[in-house]
Amino acid sequence: MLHIAIIEDEQIHTDLLAEYLHTWGRKHGQEVFIREFPNAESFLFVWAETKDFDVLFVDIQMEGMNGMEMARSIRKKNEDIAIVFTTGITDYMEDGYEVEALHYLLKPISMEKIGQCMDKVLRRSLKREYVLVHGREEVIRILVDRISYVEARGHGSLMEVCENADTGKWIQIEIMEGISEMEKLLAMYDFARCHRSYLCSIGSIRRIGRMEITLDSGSVIPVSRRLYAEINRAFIQHFRAF
Repeated sequence: MLHIAIIEDEQIHTDLLAEYLHTWGRKHGQEVFIREFPNAESFLFVWAETKDFDVLFVDIQMEGMNGMEMARSIRKKNEDIAIVFTTGITDYMEDGYEVEALHYLLKPISMEKIGQCMDKVLRRSLKREYVLVHGREEVIRILVDRISYVEARGHGSLMEVCENADTGKWIQIEIMEGISEMEKLLAMYDFARCHRSYLCSIGSIRRIGRMEITLDSGSVIPVSRRLYAEINRAFIQHFRAF
């Protein structure tokens, strides 16, 4: 079940958003539980006790504490919760990056935009899952969102993994699984083949050129001419703003 909070001071927008979210849930077989809050203060009062929410849809322009201030308060205590801003203006977009907002939705909100947003919420939650791979003498459990790329090496592969998220230290691990096997294993987590010998996390791409891809880790890997258009479309789709 997905626990969703709508923090919005206009009931007409709350009702429409709740209707869209329930429609999306029925379509995708996801049970959706929604709680509505008319302002930031009422939400924070409940949040202090339960913290039982997966996604927040937050109107930025509210009386009292605005949505951006509320998001900053939440981020001090929780880095994982998905925050989606809903507003009629674009003035706060840069601030949205500061609090790592998942989306910035401009009103009027459509069913299509909510569907795209919630699809991304699901992909984001999947990335907190683990995969099991085999090292030379051990089985290793690795968080999917810590994997940057996989490179074919002989009959196995070389995987780049973030060892420590706080320090940003990246390491390379030799694994027994071949790249085709890893492609199947990671297919549902937004990984794609960018070269016959490389598989990369779309969400880890910082910059993509005609011949190479720069990742958040700082690593640079090749992209083939045959796969450039496909990987570029996937990159744009993953990070497009709504």
